[in-house]
Amino acid sequence: MIRFDVRSARRALLMGAAGAALAAGAAQAQEGDVEEIVVTGVIVGSQSAALLQQREADNLVNIVAADTIGQFPDQNSAAALARIPAVAVQRDQGQERYLQVRGAPNRWTSVSIDGITAIGVDEAGGQRAFRFDAVPAVILSALEVNKSLTPDLSAEAVVARVNLKTFSPFERRGFNATVEAGLGEMDLGGGKQEQYSARLSWSGERFGIVAAASHYLREQTTDNREFDYDAAGLPTAFDVRNYLVTRENNAALLGVEFRPADGHSLFAKSLYTEFNDDEQRNQYVFQIGSAASGVRGATAGDLVGVPVRGSFNYGEYRNWNLIHTIGGDHEVGGWDASWRINRTETENTTDLPLVLQQYSSSSVALRPSLSYDLSDPNFPRISLYRTAPGATAGSFVRGAPLTAVDQSGFNQNLVLPLTSAVSSESWTWKADASRFSVIADREVELGFGVQYDDRRIDGAVLSGVAPPVAIFALFPAVGLSFRPGDYVTSEPWNSGFPRGFDVNYVDNERMTADVRAGLAALQARGLYDPALNTAPSDVYSIEEKVLAGYGMAKFEVGPAQVVAGLRVERLDQTIAGFVTAGTTVTPLTVENDDVEFFPSVNVKFDLTDDLVLRLAGQRAISRPSFGTVRTGASVSDLDGVVSGGNPMLEPELTWGADASLERYLPGAGLASIGAFYRHVDNVLFNTTAVVGDDRYDSAGIDRSGYRYNSTLNGDSGKLYGLELAYVQQFVFLPAPFDGFGVQGNLAFLDGEFTTPDGRKAPFPGTSNTIVNASVYYEKHGLSARLSYQWRDDWVDTLSLVGYGDQYRKAYESLDLSLRYAVNDRVSVFFDANNLTDETFVAFEGDERHPTEVEQIGRRWMAGLRLSF
Repeated sequence: MIRFDVRSARRALLMGAAGAALAAGAAQAQEGDVEEIVVTGVIVGSQSAALLQQREADNLVNIVAADTIGQFPDQNSAAALARIPAVAVQRDQGQERYLQVRGAPNRWTSVSIDGITAIGVDEAGGQRAFRFDAVPAVILSALEVNKSLTPDLSAEAVVARVNLKTFSPFERRGFNATVEAGLGEMDLGGGKQEQYSARLSWSGERFGIVAAASHYLREQTTDNREFDYDAAGLPTAFDVRNYLVTRENNAALLGVEFRPADGHSLFAKSLYTEFNDDEQRNQYVFQIGSAASGVRGATAGDLVGVPVRGSFNYGEYRNWNLIHTIGGDHEVGGWDASWRINRTETENTTDLPLVLQQYSSSSVALRPSLSYDLSDPNFPRISLYRTAPGATAGSFVRGAPLTAVDQSGFNQNLVLPLTSAVSSESWTWKADASRFSVIADREVELGFGVQYDDRRIDGAVLSGVAPPVAIFALFPAVGLSFRPGDYVTSEPWNSGFPRGFDVNYVDNERMTADVRAGLAALQARGLYDPALNTAPSDVYSIEEKVLAGYGMAKFEVGPAQVVAGLRVERLDQTIAGFVTAGTTVTPLTVENDDVEFFPSVNVKFDLTDDLVLRLAGQRAISRPSFGTVRTGASVSDLDGVVSGGNPMLEPELTWGADASLERYLPGAGLASIGAFYRHVDNVLFNTTAVVGDDRYDSAGIDRSGYRYNSTLNGDSGKLYGLELAYVQQFVFLPAPFDGFGVQGNLAFLDGEFTTPDGRKAPFPGTSNTIVNASVYYEKHGLSARLSYQWRDDWVDTLSLVGYGDQYRKAYESLDLSLRYAVNDRVSVFFDANNLTDETFVAFEGDERHPTEVEQIGRRWMAGLRLSF
């Protein structure tokens, strides 16, 4: 029997079309007799400007211009960047958050805003990766992905450095204004979408000012299932979840620029971005591995007396960035000089009072019995029953069927205040200068620069210390009573996933408000101290001072343009925290310093006017995240185990090479092929080893031989790949077909590193294939685009225990964007995202063992744009 898989066919068709387009572009380029045609339009005009910048760049870079961003239904900068070759995204509940360039871990991609390095902080301080969901795409004038480095760029970029460029008032002369408003709906749950933005600018001969603001909000329902397994691969828990989520992005930009004389420019710019995430989480975990009796199989089971845990919260997640930059660009005595002073503040907080319900260990009769069917492993069908006394004392059997979870029948309640706060403050001073000189009868552009970064990061990993006394038991002392069952509503879960039983939402917002009021009352009576919610071993304070200097030269040798030089960076780092051993808390401070050298060379061969060959080599670095290098640790002398951060980690150091061949085509077109290779030393990953030194010794106890659960440096690894890209409007076709165009790119990636146990493992996040394809039509005021993205399976987390490594299953995304210009000032738009109604799946070992299944549904938005 032959099976026809619609999605596989669609992927094959699109990949085939991309390949055919590349071949067509190459064939057309070889003919070399296509007349240069001037084209206009939103897509083509901005695409042409971006390609011109890319063509003239000294290094290997991909650029997306502002108007091109506006033609995609992308809300944040990560989604817009995902259109670039070999760029994929990590999503949280369907929303793009982190970038993975060339399949590498997100820590290998650094970010700058207007050329100033931006250090990210997440909920736990677990990574330096910058959160793109805090930066709306509408405030940006361009996105740049530098895939090879020049000495004037920070070396903290193993595979790429992303630069987010905000608007300058001199990009358009005179008064300009753009206002946009859109409304839409989320398919799952019927929540709203809304988007508003405005950008105003004015510039004269010498002075300019720009102001912009944006707001985006979505109310979504997230359907979620999670699973646990034992070492034999049998399920031990079914986790049934449903989230009601409100996510909001706000941003504001203010910039002024003054040009006192020709060749001189001064500016000041402030940018504020924030991401607010309010989540009501409803969750029931059926712990089938701990049932009183019954049969538990891989595809079906019948169990008696199954423990069930309910957990509920109204979590508030906040992330904001405040960035102030002043600077100047000057031409003085044959020198081109620039300077920048930047101050950046960031903060990421989590406030998550978690309410737990469960049955006591002695109350087997209260627990439900159940049978389950895993014919579809992603969607277990569960049938619930009462648990009845058996024929013998202390035994139990399956009783009468139940149609719903008894949401008020739990006899144990617990509140666990989960909190996290990570903040950073950094100053950056940067100066660059260049001039042309004649050396050995050859004109050479010499460049020099210095940069100093002073950073302080204070925070704590996400911590939930169980209170020494059950908090709910203290509520009567302040005149309060609390029963989570009282907050169950009459509204059933809005879900597209099968369950086999009914369940209603809990009013988490009201319950959390009452819990917080109760905690405040207890605190006023001295019965509760919120400072104890965070374990001392989870707290850290880190100071980093990075001094960098570089020298570079740009010159021509025959048809080649060469940019070569050396960057030197010195890091001084102080890490402070606490080590907890039993009830003893001891402060611990570790100081690190190192000096690293980063040579790089970029060679560009202008083989013809429209054919460019690029070769590049570089050394780069990735420093460990803040939470990872914290000195804080907890010590168990009973078990001989230390768990915590590792301040002795070495940075990951890489040598890399890049090559690309680019053919620029009429119709704002490009056909290119590129390859890259990265060799990485000191690969970071989580594992268990031996402490090996005296850093945790105290009170005469030698702990050097204790087991150490932390992040360690592994052996070397390698990452490599091939990238193909093609973009062009078919202006050579007869009307009306000359309005059609395509954009497509295809990346083939691979790599591995050696773990301490000697096995070869793939880098987490590396998909072997990433596809982006768009078909568009632009003519007579209409701009329409159908965009497709696909990436295949990738390892998410390497596991040294359990059933196997954690994978993310391949997924695709199909989006539609329509724009129509009513006149020069008024246009309307319609965007539709996730038309395939994608289900996001994670699995352990193989697809028969899913660990997470999630869906958020399709979404639509329509709106109006005014330009003056």
